[in-house]
Amino acid sequence: MNDTPNDTEGPKPRGALLWLAPLAVSVAVILLVWGAVISANRPEPPAAAPEAPTTTTSATTAPPSGGGGGDAAKGEEIFRGTCAACHGQDAKGIPGLGHDLTNNSFIQGLSDDELVAFIEEGRPADHPDNTTGVAMPPKGGNPTLTEADLRDVVAFLRTLQ
Repeated sequence: MNDTPNDTEGPKPRGALLWLAPLAVSVAVILLVWGAVISANRPEPPAAAPEAPTTTTSATTAPPSGGGGGDAAKGEEIFRGTCAACHGQDAKGIPGLGHDLTNNSFIQGLSDDELVAFIEEGRPADHPDNTTGVAMPPKGGNPTLTEADLRDVVAFLRTLQ
């Protein structure tokens, strides 16, 4: 008995283009991995000149103590690339997804260290304090974010208060 396929039989029709599904999934995975690698290896933009310190502060706008040290401009860039999917480009929130982060009492009530820890951990959908029913993934769903990146995001969030 010969187990070699007969060249004259040709392919057996199983369904039009069924072979495309695994190919499409493979291409999608490759593109996602490639994008993550490119994103992780992109060079840092040149540092901007430091701003002159302001001499006026207000008790209502001063961030709670603890931590700090983030760069609000870098934080805004990270926010727009990660957090804005649920919280909006203007941080005003997207109904049913993410809360308005401007003038937010939750943010105002946490120290920088506590806020970094919250973003790092996220909040599951079934958490008693979750009012949207949608999970906030750890690091906003971007596992490549470092603690320094999160401190930058916190610095940006402080500018919105």
